[in-house]
Amino acid sequence: MSFETTFNHLSALDLPFSLNLLPSSAYLVGGAVRDALLNRKGVYLDLDFVLPEKAVETAQKIAERYRGGFVILDEQRQIARVVFPQGTVDFALQEGNSLKQDLYRRDFTVNAIAYNLHQQKLIDPLGGLQDLEKGWLKMVSPSNLQDDPLRLLRAYRQAAQLNFTIEPETRNTIRSLADLIERVAAERVQTELKYLLATPQSNRWLIAAGEDGLLQPWFSELNPEKLQQLKQIDSIANSLGEKYHNSLFNRPELLSLAKLATLVSQSPEQAELELLKLKSSRMQLRTILGVVKYLPQLQTLTTNLTAREQYFFFLATKEFFPILVIRAIATGVEQKLLAPLIENYLDPHNQIAHPQTLITGKDLIRILHLKPSPLIGTLLTEIQIARGEGKIKTLEDALQFASHLLESKTLN
Repeated sequence: MSFETTFNHLSALDLPFSLNLLPSSAYLVGGAVRDALLNRKGVYLDLDFVLPEKAVETAQKIAERYRGGFVILDEQRQIARVVFPQGTVDFALQEGNSLKQDLYRRDFTVNAIAYNLHQQKLIDPLGGLQDLEKGWLKMVSPSNLQDDPLRLLRAYRQAAQLNFTIEPETRNTIRSLADLIERVAAERVQTELKYLLATPQSNRWLIAAGEDGLLQPWFSELNPEKLQQLKQIDSIANSLGEKYHNSLFNRPELLSLAKLATLVSQSPEQAELELLKLKSSRMQLRTILGVVKYLPQLQTLTTNLTAREQYFFFLATKEFFPILVIRAIATGVEQKLLAPLIENYLDPHNQIAHPQTLITGKDLIRILHLKPSPLIGTLLTEIQIARGEGKIKTLEDALQFASHLLESKTLN
């Protein structure tokens, strides 16, 4: 591995501040060093520096010089952040009496490599470079994982992101410590899980995390059958995308939600408790609970839904319909049974899946001399269904249809 060629993009010219403001004793550490050595570069800058002294003072000085945001992240441990338009730079006081001691307190060897920008000097006391070449995620020590059990789950997330393998002894240790994950604050677990779910082709390591006992404390019904369903999510999405020539099914945020919907309980009440325990967002709650609620309707589907049934179904599920379809197929629903629904959903002009206003309630009140009442909403619904069935096409058709309903008193 050539250090000179792989580290060019972290030269002083790429820093959002002058290298002269950085003490010569400061070392770049963690993911930034690892990613540079792997020729990985993120969209946003995310740098971590370790200093033997004056970490907060250095951060404050740089923030003031460049009018950047300044936040003390941990006053006791002396960790501060400077926020620049292109990303963040953290400055932390060295833990222990030396840089080597600091690196020995980190999670994995590939994250325990340091680089001094002034001296262009690489420090690798734990053989992280060798593990980078092997594509291994190897723990520094079991006690480091115990000190912060979130690192147990982070191993699977980083393995997925880096396309690495968790070193066998490390994975065995994680299995033995899996129960400790319950001690971690839910917000931290949720953040780590969010990153893992969002990682392309993350299924392998999500399944591994489930098999190794890291997900069960958060998802009560996780079992081999669900893990098997999880394995199919990406392939189902790709198959649907190819069949219907539509990239909608492959959107990363959609796949992430489909995987989360697979992990939670299939009882809406229990699923809600699990999502609340994980401090999930309102959007996640609304989407996942909708999928859980309406999945049984697709699982029991034997014939095509009528236009009326489809209208009310899409009214309830349109916001998360692609996720619902992926989940249904993963649980064994035949794709041919879902085809009419999928085709209607993907047709933006379909009046059942995507109804457009032909007539308003005010129109009905004014033209038909009606009084405001719930009857107006009922008429509008019946008009929309009739339009979806092809029975009416124009405003005049709608008015005649409404008049006929009122005269026949079929709405009473």
